[in-house]
Amino acid sequence: MSLKKLSINKLLYSFITVHLILWTLVPSLTNNNLPLDTIEHLAWGSNLDWGFNKHPPAVAFFLEVFYQIFGAQDWAYYLLSQIFVVISFIIVFKFSEELFQNKALSLISVLLLEGIYFYNFTTPEFNVNVCQLPFWSLCVYYSWKLFDKKEVSVKECFWLGIFAAIGFLSKYLFIYLLLAIDILFFYVIFITKNKKFDFKYLISFEVFIILLVPHLIWLANNDYATITYGLTRTGLENSSLLDHIIYPLIFLGKQIGTLIPFFIMSFFLIKKFKFKISLKDKKLLFLIFINLVPIGLMFLTSMLTGSKIRTMWMTPFYLFFGVLIVYLFQAQINLKKLNTFISAFLILFIFSPFAYAYISITEIDKRTDYPGEEIALKVKYAWKENSKKSINIVFGDEWVAGNLSYHLESRPTWAGPVTKDKLNSLLKFMCIDNICVGNK
Repeated sequence: MSLKKLSINKLLYSFITVHLILWTLVPSLTNNNLPLDTIEHLAWGSNLDWGFNKHPPAVAFFLEVFYQIFGAQDWAYYLLSQIFVVISFIIVFKFSEELFQNKALSLISVLLLEGIYFYNFTTPEFNVNVCQLPFWSLCVYYSWKLFDKKEVSVKECFWLGIFAAIGFLSKYLFIYLLLAIDILFFYVIFITKNKKFDFKYLISFEVFIILLVPHLIWLANNDYATITYGLTRTGLENSSLLDHIIYPLIFLGKQIGTLIPFFIMSFFLIKKFKFKISLKDKKLLFLIFINLVPIGLMFLTSMLTGSKIRTMWMTPFYLFFGVLIVYLFQAQINLKKLNTFISAFLILFIFSPFAYAYISITEIDKRTDYPGEEIALKVKYAWKENSKKSINIVFGDEWVAGNLSYHLESRPTWAGPVTKDKLNSLLKFMCIDNICVGNK
């Protein structure tokens, strides 16, 4: 098969359309309830603030926007997740197009991402990891524009600052990409001196900080809860000397395991694995910094602190791995003979949703099997027997109480764990298994 004989744009949009429809339909038809993280973030969205106990506010904001449009329709949140994924694919393609000046290679760079399960199997759960994807790709794209051009554009610096802020407000680990970009520009400006420093670069930083101010104020007023939670998740408190060796090695092993299908697809694409690395190659230098440096910084963090890096945290880190592989081996890619690569792509493209559906249907003790809607109806009828007013507030665990907040028609506000002070502020309330509903 020769991609040159086909319309690359049509192939791209056909692929992302099928991907979007497939990964919206499969979980919608096979899951009985939304996944844990999505319910939790929807609970936060019912009571929007500039931060929450676990994460910054962006993920809750996007979910609440969709809730206001679609209500308690599960398919809408699977759709939202896929919208974020395919936007990322489009931006990766656009970036690749500017890098290669070859649409066929750009399309291959995107298709390779189907070999990374972060961009298919795990995407039905809209969470902070998926929320980062479009902003990660946009930051890379606008950084490339600033890196590639001699003149610094105020507009591009402005947009870079905005997307960097939204990405950081999705999850703090976004800082690893921003650090890699900063190191890159420091290297080319002050070390190799291939670029001149321009004060316009500071526009990005200024916009970034200004947009973060409300969240920073929230952090200070809430004892830095999200930072404390993040540090707790790494296991730093119980870290031992051996952890500085074991956890980094586990981290590397998991990354290699995650990329095995990606490498298999690459094997069918490339004739000979020969390449040259030269840091004088501006394009390659950029690709190394935005692909490998963030991962290297994460590995360094694990090694220096003895912290445990969870696999799903790496979700956005591989968005441009396809571009890197294609750039390194582009001389070894025969565009006239891509049948084996297309076959490998189609196998993975079909297998992933099939595997997801099979697991969803056959395993019956998952969060997505939770009878959230049924429980909400029982609570609603039990409440009606005691009060004529609707439920407008719910306390308790973010999963159970969050499900009530999502499924009840009145969309009660999730107000955190059950406490005496909170219950005293209610006119009437009802408690079942440490979950309380009521009205003010």
